Amino acid sequence: MLAVLNRKHIASAGRPDELESDGLNTKTTAMPSTHDFAALTANALEDWTLFAIRFHDKPGAGELRRQLLQAHLEWVAANAAQVRAAGSLRESPEATPVGGLWVVRAPDKAAVEALIATDPFTTGGLRAGWDIYYWSKALPQPVSF
Repeated sequence: MLAVLNRKHIASAGRPDELESDGLNTKTTAMPSTHDFAALTANALEDWTLFAIRFHDKPGAGELRRQLLQAHLEWVAANAAQVRAAGSLRESPEATPVGGLWVVRAPDKAAVEALIATDPFTTGGLRAGWDIYYWSKALPQPVSF
């Protein structure tokens, strides 16, 4: 069965505190919308730093991406402690990917660069480049998908 998230609580009252489920429906219990934005933007709730990485594939490299994909997916799985979310970016659902997006947990930017250097998409020549950004969560609850 699919659970349905009651989003009106999130939109009207801030962030959800808990999820309640009766097996069919899931409802949120909302907390007041007061946030310590200085602490959130500093990742003060974490003992590591979060980074968002936007990857750019070389133009016309769809076939190379397909050739390297299995090795890349195995690499992502093996590095899941650092690569917390990863996926391709496309202009439409059926289009060939033009790059990717990761959220990485690492002590510093140098560690992110070192991690990227070992990815089969990087070592195999798919990547035209990437942008590394410090990422701050807007809400204090843990990130999960």
